[in-house]
Amino acid sequence: MSYQRAVRIAEEIRRELSDIIRNHVKDPRINDMVTIMRADVSKDLRHAKVYVSVLGDHNEKQNAMEGIERASGFMRKELGRRLGLRYVPELRFLLDDSVEYSIHIAQRIEELKKKEEDEKKDEI
Repeated sequence: MSYQRAVRIAEEIRRELSDIIRNHVKDPRINDMVTIMRADVSKDLRHAKVYVSVLGDHNEKQNAMEGIERASGFMRKELGRRLGLRYVPELRFLLDDSVEYSIHIAQRIEELKKKEEDEKKDEI
């Protein structure tokens, strides 16, 4: 089995899970601030790590992850129906903080630029 097939299936899993969460999961803990960032599938296509980004405070993240874990059986069943694979990968959801980290870094850069501009104005 080629590595390229696992990559293609991982992308399909990411796309389909995004649609399932957005349109079919009814859990109120899973809100619009949940984004499927990426999926990594093992070479044998039996396991998938799904990286989820949740914007909000710690409690909102924790509640959203609990809701996702609770709905994981439904999502796996839907994936099997949509993808038509012989074996539907076992899904493992992991919290991905990269978006929030990127926002934080961008804010820090803007603060430093503003501080530098203020210092140049003070020199003049």
